[in-house]
Amino acid sequence: MSVTLTREGDVAVLTVEAPPVNLYSRALHDAFDAALDEVEADLPRVLVVRARGRVVSGGVDVSEFHAQRTKEATKALYDRMIELPLRVAALPVPTVFAAHGLTLTWALEVALACDLLVATPKARFGLVERVIGLTPTMGGTQRLAARAGAARAKEVVFTGDLYDAATFERWGVVNRVLEDDDFEAATLAYAARFADGPTKAFGAAKQVLRHVEAGGVAEADAHVTTIAAELFDTDDLQHGMASFLQDGPGNATFHGR
Repeated sequence: MSVTLTREGDVAVLTVEAPPVNLYSRALHDAFDAALDEVEADLPRVLVVRARGRVVSGGVDVSEFHAQRTKEATKALYDRMIELPLRVAALPVPTVFAAHGLTLTWALEVALACDLLVATPKARFGLVERVIGLTPTMGGTQRLAARAGAARAKEVVFTGDLYDAATFERWGVVNRVLEDDDFEAATLAYAARFADGPTKAFGAAKQVLRHVEAGGVAEADAHVTTIAAELFDTDDLQHGMASFLQDGPGNATFHGR
């Protein structure tokens, strides 16, 4: 079992590999945390999260749930689990989740915590906790509702069905369905579009959208000017404005500073 971090230029790639089907376990979570420590210590301009193997994930190691003997211990386990998507969502750089196959429970919940979700046509998604009498515990219900609406989230959770990438794209859950002839290369090319942009401005957009999620448009309106003004001191904004005036739009080169 491993969670590794590699670099492709300004793009960092976090890869989960826990054969045979990348089940969530506390050991996997610990390894994921260690990789995120590396990300935070030396921020890339984009982070791609992916998995190796036949599937992205077959779900969770149910034995870890069943081993809990009290409600308090169970709550502590769930509290630990939700830390993972929260940590991913808090990253100040664009994040892209790449789904090449079956993506269940925790993996879908982490995918929904990423800014963007790309998938192959053969990818399948599900929040299937109903099969053990549970509801999703890592934010999948609410993040799915934020993307597709509460009624769609209820359908996914209540049925426990699997949904294909085309359906999730139509619902606004998947951003792009990329052909799987060379899905890895296509994903990196997609991520590279954001890696050469004004990284701090993207982080500012994420801050604004967190206020939308917390309190709606009015809440975001109360904070957006302060957030945008903080970009004044960035090299990218100063260079971008000068380049626009001198060379016209679309000619600035951004360095993420």
